[in-house]
Amino acid sequence: MTDAPLPPDAFVERLRSEGASRYHDRHPFNVRMHAGGLSQAELRRWVVNRYYYQTRIPIKDALIVSKSEDPAFRRAWIRRVGDHDGVDGREGGLFEWLVLARGLGLDEAEVRSCARVLPAVRSVCDSYVDLVRTRSLVEAVASSLTEHFAPDIMRTRVAAWQQHYPWVAPEALAYFRSRVPRAARDAEEALAFVVASATTRAQQEACVRALIDKCKILWGMLDAVAEATA
Repeated sequence: MTDAPLPPDAFVERLRSEGASRYHDRHPFNVRMHAGGLSQAELRRWVVNRYYYQTRIPIKDALIVSKSEDPAFRRAWIRRVGDHDGVDGREGGLFEWLVLARGLGLDEAEVRSCARVLPAVRSVCDSYVDLVRTRSLVEAVASSLTEHFAPDIMRTRVAAWQQHYPWVAPEALAYFRSRVPRAARDAEEALAFVVASATTRAQQEACVRALIDKCKILWGMLDAVAEATA
């Protein structure tokens, strides 16, 4: 491998191609979900376990904020914590996920307690926090670039749930809808930061590895949910 850094366009293409080939929209569980092949029990199990991942997102974003010496970066990135935890009297993504849970007939308090989260899901989600904690700022930001693919999967999910799972009220899908514009915005900002900050080939390769590792985390979570029987 040459030591020369990839030109920005080539670096962006490398990130997008590696992410696209590994993103969890290709996971058999998601494929079955979007084809209408999940039972009510499977769908509920996914929602219960995915909630734990949702609780890790603002924690990893707070860690990213703490890694930066740049006030402008911190002001921009901390918005993501508010997007999930809520801010200024506005509820965020965690609340919207609990709305989804209620729409599937789940008990909100039980979901919030995470008591039914599978140990394997807890472990793989915690590994995402560890990834962000232990790697450089630019690598931590690069791991978030799975957001680039989120708008498409969210649009697909809304359409699939409306078609195949009509027992779920449309208003319960608010989280999926709200993530479409937010994920697009977040991905654009993160990509610009990574391209500007990864100025050596070694840094670029580290960012690619971080993105690949994040994709593995998303797959690992679905593996655990798919393999569970209760």
